[in-house]
Amino acid sequence: MTSIPSALSAHLQPASILTRRRVGVASLNLVTYGLLLVWLAQILGAQGWSAIDVAIFVCFAIAAPWSVLGVWNALIGLWLLHMRDDALALVAPFADAGDTSGPLHLRTAVVMTVRNEDPARAYARLETVMHSILATGEDSTFGFFVLSDTSEADVAALEEHAFDGLKLRNPEFSERLFYRRRTDNAGYKAGNLRDFCERWGADYEFMLPLDADSLMSGETILRMVRMGQAHPKLGILQSLVVGAPATSGFARIFQFGMRHGMRPYTMGSAFWAGDCGPFWGHNALVRIAPFRDHCKLPVLPGKAPLGGQILSHDQVEAVMMRRAGFECRVLPQESGSYEDNPPTLLEFSRRDLRWCQGNMQYWALLGLKGLHPMNRFQLLWAIMMFIGVPAFTAIIALAALKPLDGEDVNAFPAASALGFYAVFLAMYLAPKLAGFLDIALTPGGLARYGGGRRFALGALLELGFSFLLGASTTLRTSLFMIGLLFGRSVIWSGQARDAHALSVATAARGLWPQMAFGVFLFVAAGVLAPGVILWSLPLTAGYLLAVPFAVLSASPALGSWLARTSLCALPEDLAPPPILTALDARRGGHALTEHGETTRIFEPA
Repeated sequence: MTSIPSALSAHLQPASILTRRRVGVASLNLVTYGLLLVWLAQILGAQGWSAIDVAIFVCFAIAAPWSVLGVWNALIGLWLLHMRDDALALVAPFADAGDTSGPLHLRTAVVMTVRNEDPARAYARLETVMHSILATGEDSTFGFFVLSDTSEADVAALEEHAFDGLKLRNPEFSERLFYRRRTDNAGYKAGNLRDFCERWGADYEFMLPLDADSLMSGETILRMVRMGQAHPKLGILQSLVVGAPATSGFARIFQFGMRHGMRPYTMGSAFWAGDCGPFWGHNALVRIAPFRDHCKLPVLPGKAPLGGQILSHDQVEAVMMRRAGFECRVLPQESGSYEDNPPTLLEFSRRDLRWCQGNMQYWALLGLKGLHPMNRFQLLWAIMMFIGVPAFTAIIALAALKPLDGEDVNAFPAASALGFYAVFLAMYLAPKLAGFLDIALTPGGLARYGGGRRFALGALLELGFSFLLGASTTLRTSLFMIGLLFGRSVIWSGQARDAHALSVATAARGLWPQMAFGVFLFVAAGVLAPGVILWSLPLTAGYLLAVPFAVLSASPALGSWLARTSLCALPEDLAPPPILTALDARRGGHALTEHGETTRIFEPA
């Protein structure tokens, strides 16, 4: 590996501007965090400090920072979107280069990584991307690769057969379309991309990684390449990835809320993160030479789950790219970049556990030499995102036991406690609420979602959904993190991406701990403090209802009903853009039942 240069700037923004923004945002967060801790201390310490009081306070101190930053990112994003005419220039000064004209002179490899995926489904997306680029008239500088890490022989045979068909259907790409399958999965997805860079990287300036569920329009890709072409120190340019229209009720409701919250949140975080932006591992433009030379992931000492190969590779590659003197930026616009969200609660949770284990591995990377202070913070923040989950879960359990600490119930500052609870709930929901407000304030925003009434109903449905989802996933993550201490590990394999029903038995096998925890909370509250039950429902009902929630949200009938009523519809549901229309036209080879369930589900191991 070549030596790492000192931290450089792409000269898109003076360092002093980003420093002032970061100091300002840090100050807002610290003041808010401090006020919350003082308020909670006054509540808990009103009659002296019991062991339960101390435990609740410590857990809140661990869990709160993520919510506090979420509030300020959302508020800053709203301010930029609706109070500033120059918002995009402030957060993405490179973006105007995407609107220039003239031929491309740097080559780009579009690379799709797959592992035990449905090849017909994945290739339909890649083929759609290929033809969307072709339609721009600038396709001559692009190559296309399928990078397989498939371990199952029957899936590999399907991959190869489907790829032969892909080449036959597209003779205009025959010299620029390649398939490579590795015989092992060394380094997981990061190793897959590294192998590509070492074998073919010298032939291209950029690569654009796609997952098996990714979709990007040719116009969006061209804009990003023009930005990278204009700014040689732009090492990673991450597009804002949004959910594509889904038949799964679970995915449809989830991404309805995610879509709105991401726009102000991403705009707000990009304002201060600047050149130390995120990398989500796909739907991003990556400059190959510095990625190959400076972003090789270390193999951590020890064994899995916290040692060995790094699972959550993308954020580590981003901080190493920045360390090498290249900027990592996000383009905070909805701009023709899509992915599919997990179709069921169990699939959603399975993905979260892989991210959790990967982020916990970052502890070993905090001491890496030469990291930008902002990047070191980002690694720590990625850890805290999951550390806060068991802390938050513990608060709920401890709150149920609070009456056991022997304090006088009549002397407890109940009004202040309820106020604190309401404020924290509002903070928890702030990114979603900011997203809803953003749509309402944007001219034509509500019309894109089918009108104000339909949008409001969808928002209410999604808010209830988010509380149920939060309870189910946080407990599962908390239990998994305990398991990490005893060597429990996830398996990186394919994902079931298409809508499918869940039986009660399947849901119960995966979610019985949530129901047991819910029973404990409601029994404890019923015996010790019955008045707590009603106001705690937003945070506790999801435990008790985890199994029926998982079954109902995966039900094809729910997905069909939401589609018929246009509830929780995205703008692309109501007015599909050309890239999605083209994908639908190519999906005829992907076998579906009459209920929208795949005849073969590529389940993870």
